[in-house]
Amino acid sequence: MKVLTIILFLMLVPCFCLSQMKTGTFSDLEKLKKEDSKPVIIHIYTDWCSVCKIEKYNLSKDKELIKKINEDFYFINFEAEKTKEKINFLGQEFNYLPNGNSGIHELTLALSKNKNQPVYPLWIFLDKNQNLVYYHEGEFKPEKMKEKLVEISAL
Repeated sequence: MKVLTIILFLMLVPCFCLSQMKTGTFSDLEKLKKEDSKPVIIHIYTDWCSVCKIEKYNLSKDKELIKKINEDFYFINFEAEKTKEKINFLGQEFNYLPNGNSGIHELTLALSKNKNQPVYPLWIFLDKNQNLVYYHEGEFKPEKMKEKLVEISAL
């Protein structure tokens, strides 16, 4: 019985893994862009943002959307207030800006249109040449995101 349970578990594990979004970092992006140029999705969020959590849950349920992102885009999930390492992006260096017990990363401020208080979640879409093609503040519904991904893929 134990053997059967283990075999069934091992058979089901790949099913769960298939619907996960492949995420990268900004340092990965520089290397990957040299190998295969793809559009880039930058998702900026915070761990305290309830809309971010709801959005993450809704997006993770959409296997078609995850497949499209994994195949045709580079996806960077960026925590705006907890990421503390120095990041080089588009020829510039960005650092974490501490503010008492919290802080924010300079890259978040650089990418946000609202420099005083960024809106979360924040979605930045770059084409293959890393030019801004779409900017979205707030929740992004899976159906709307699919439409936008099709548009960007056609560029």
